[in-house]
Amino acid sequence: MTLTADLRNTTIRLMLEKSACNMEQAVHNATMNYWDLVANRLYYSLFHAVNALMLADGIQTKTHKGTSSEFGRHYVMKGVFSREDGILYSRLQTMREKADYQNVFSLTADQGNLLISKSQELRQRICQTVLVKISNS
Repeated sequence: MTLTADLRNTTIRLMLEKSACNMEQAVHNATMNYWDLVANRLYYSLFHAVNALMLADGIQTKTHKGTSSEFGRHYVMKGVFSREDGILYSRLQTMREKADYQNVFSLTADQGNLLISKSQELRQRICQTVLVKISNS
């Protein structure tokens, strides 16, 4: 299905709103020391932002691994985002899987708060990139 420009831009904005909501949930869960939920919400915050970015560029994926791979291929390898950004995204994906599916998940408050800060910064840069793309379309 091909999206009209208006529908595509609306979908992108909804993805960015969901990303923002997920980030708020991560921060809120951190105040309660629910670090498994923080890992989950940080990952999904970036997942939705990355998917908005790829939709703005017409890149489609069907899986979480595909999203990670395409983010690396189209944005990290081309220098749009740094290698550290790609590592952070992959790390959050792995952490989310461990937090969701393993019986034990450990993250200190210092580690969690640092991840929140780095994720917020990356999310902001992704969103800025997306908004520039859709304002120019």
